[in-house]
Amino acid sequence: MNSSYTKLIENLEYLKLNQMNLHLDETIDFMTKNQLSFTETLIKLTDYEIDMKEINMVKSMVRVGAFPHLKEIKDFDFEFQPSINKQQILDFTTLRFIELQENIVFLGPSGVGKTHLATSIGIAAAKKRTSTYFIKCNDLIMNLKKAQTENRLETRLKHYAKYKLLIIDEIGYLPIDAEDAKLFFQLIDMRYEKKSTILTTNSNFKDWGDVFQDTKIANAILDRVLHHATVVNITGDSYRLKDHFIKKDK
Repeated sequence: MNSSYTKLIENLEYLKLNQMNLHLDETIDFMTKNQLSFTETLIKLTDYEIDMKEINMVKSMVRVGAFPHLKEIKDFDFEFQPSINKQQILDFTTLRFIELQENIVFLGPSGVGKTHLATSIGIAAAKKRTSTYFIKCNDLIMNLKKAQTENRLETRLKHYAKYKLLIIDEIGYLPIDAEDAKLFFQLIDMRYEKKSTILTTNSNFKDWGDVFQDTKIANAILDRVLHHATVVNITGDSYRLKDHFIKKDK
């Protein structure tokens, strides 16, 4: 083993260029066999390092997104839910709606796949290095309330407002009192026509006055959410019931 090769290994280790170190020998062999120039060899070698950094960046973005699971579009059973337009969902994963600062609302009963679809689009966004965050509506409200009592509401609102895509899951599953509804409105208003939001709900829009226990606030929220939004109304059966019946039939 010559000293220059040893020194190169040491340099790569010191700089923590692990992928370049790992692929050094095969790259040298490839260079010799194919008579690559120094620049071409260096490009090939650094590509290994860049590829791994990209993979790690994607993993980090997905982890920061706080998704409840890592189910993607490929895992969704569109045949079981024929009310859903598959091409429309695939279009969402291109993130065109984020470029246009548009929203998506998944509306339907419990268990039909709203959270799966919202999460899948969120993961697609995170994988393309778009800042994304997933949170259940009740947790969001609790966090905003806590921030308000600690006199740091503005900071917390700005935190949730900064994400290019915010996913708010399960609106309407738990009641929201009128004061908390105002906190929710402030966030929606901050994101209005600036960032994209995906919401999932089992409550028809006409019932949001009851959900937020204030018709005026509910209408103001809906006005901003729906102004630039695609509503996906899912009318199919519950996946959970499907799995239950499959087990029962067995």
